[in-house]
Amino acid sequence: MSQTDTTEVDVQALEQEGEIAADYIEGLLDIGDYDGDIDMDVEGERAIVAVVGGSLDELVGKRGEVLEALQELTRLAVHRQTGNRTRLMLDIGGYRERRRAELTKLGTDVADEVKQAGEPKPLAPMTPFERKIVHDAVAAAGLRSESEGEEPDRYVIVYPA
Repeated sequence: MSQTDTTEVDVQALEQEGEIAADYIEGLLDIGDYDGDIDMDVEGERAIVAVVGGSLDELVGKRGEVLEALQELTRLAVHRQTGNRTRLMLDIGGYRERRRAELTKLGTDVADEVKQAGEPKPLAPMTPFERKIVHDAVAAAGLRSESEGEEPDRYVIVYPA
């Protein structure tokens, strides 16, 4: 298979992951008697499945903890059917999108603070998804950041230039 063929195969594989994940989530919604529509997309190198509508806060949980657990279960369901690990992302009720905006702003604000003070600044513990967004925002602001600590208490430190 040539290099140009792999892109098409990857998109098809990601779409298949999305289909499997959507079926799995739909089953969970039915069991829990939740109303929600499922949207699927492929963004970059991952499938994204979003549940929209209804009152879905219980499926997000405090600080997204239930959402993270559901995402892991969904990834396991996809892995069980495909035999491949997946980087599938699950969003419920727009939580991840809102969180992405909040964390991008946090990363930018902390970078400005560190530029002014000239001192490193540690942030509160975050999930891997949250840390990546902060790292990206800090890098876009021209500073360096690193993750330290052990899960679930792993956190970001922003360093001056």
